[in-house]
Amino acid sequence: MGCTLSRTQDENGTEAHQFQTIDIFVFVPGFRLPKSGDAGKLLQGRISNGLAERLSSSRARIVVLATRFCFRTEKERRKNLTDFGGSNLTELQVALEDYLSILRGFLREGFHLSDIADFSWSNQEDEIKETTLRSAHYELLSVLHLLGMLYLLEANIKLTPNSPADGYQPKFVEESKKAAIELLLKAAQVLECGLNFVLPQFPANLKEKLPVDLQEGVLRALQLQALSQGVEIQLGLAIDNVKATLPVKRRLACEELKCWKQTQENLSKVYLGSDWGVKHTLFVKWKCIEGKAAAYYYHGLILDESLQENAHAKAVACLQEAEALLKESQKICFEFCAAPPRTRFPILWGPMVHLSEKIPKDLSKAQASRDVYCREKAREPLPDLPDFSIALKAEPYDFPPIDMAWAKEVNFKLSPSVRNHLPMKQDVVRQDGHVEQLMQKQKQQSKSFHSYDMPVRKS
Repeated sequence: MGCTLSRTQDENGTEAHQFQTIDIFVFVPGFRLPKSGDAGKLLQGRISNGLAERLSSSRARIVVLATRFCFRTEKERRKNLTDFGGSNLTELQVALEDYLSILRGFLREGFHLSDIADFSWSNQEDEIKETTLRSAHYELLSVLHLLGMLYLLEANIKLTPNSPADGYQPKFVEESKKAAIELLLKAAQVLECGLNFVLPQFPANLKEKLPVDLQEGVLRALQLQALSQGVEIQLGLAIDNVKATLPVKRRLACEELKCWKQTQENLSKVYLGSDWGVKHTLFVKWKCIEGKAAAYYYHGLILDESLQENAHAKAVACLQEAEALLKESQKICFEFCAAPPRTRFPILWGPMVHLSEKIPKDLSKAQASRDVYCREKAREPLPDLPDFSIALKAEPYDFPPIDMAWAKEVNFKLSPSVRNHLPMKQDVVRQDGHVEQLMQKQKQQSKSFHSYDMPVRKS
């Protein structure tokens, strides 16, 4: 099988769309891959030969690792993820962080090297397949984007259950779900960093040349999508937890819907003309409808228990809306799977395992209460959903420290505060065992939410 998450071309140069055999739990709109270049040669004479060589070799390593990883089959990826010490995914993440420590030096204030060399990357959601810009900010934003996509892919793999035995349903492990939330938060973290600290540094004329993949609307949509899917997993954990009350489930469902709506709004600001862009739009539309169905379902259950006037009629209206949305989401899901590159129909997981069964059943029970239902002369209008702030948030991303090699460059000055935070050289330059250090770095502590165990970030 070819690359499952990036464009492929046949021998005539036309784009080929293969059937994607991976299970889609977290959508990854493909990978933007770095192209080989001679940035190091262009910088010779402006920086030391040693640093220029280090930049070239570090970037060349990323080109090799990213291409190799992208063109591995999903089965091979999952097998390698069981051993993080030898995982190509982890090795690529380490290489990207090492490269960031070198790249940061070009963007230091007063050290004018940000527009000396050209950097080329392939695109996924843009109709133009490759973009080359003379900008270190472009390179930095591209690296952060790739790092975010790797976290999304890793979250998808975490959620993918092992192949079940014949006659048994796939089993989703709770620990894997919580691990996936942490990975989704990391994806949101690096994407938000690109949005808040890198994108504003682009001059207007250069920002107009950015591919669709790196435009503000798409980056914000991806960042919100990561949070949306994190809240979706939280809702599934709440449904499985006997201590979680209806108000807790309704709040999470409403938060998920709010996240997906914001994702959809940001994505609509950008023209996504490629097949991957169309598929991305369909995915967000599908998940937004699912979130809306969950929100109306739990709102209806709470209304049915209340003492408000016409509460039962309002509850029935909510449940009817939930059922209609459930049917619509299935239709959009089929459209998503059929859109190129085609994917197989996903297995039920998370909240939808419960809701696909409970929504029709609870609506039938509510409509059977004829003593109240028949006295209503007209159907109640659909009540408004409550508005909740989104509790799940990503912590700020900490860039790796500037590589020690920069301290030896002429005219490159580090402020005392920065110098004091530089680690020892052996911690900056990649060493054996660094993979294990990275896996333990920035390990997040799970926090309780609404009185039961669930990892979240609160503002």
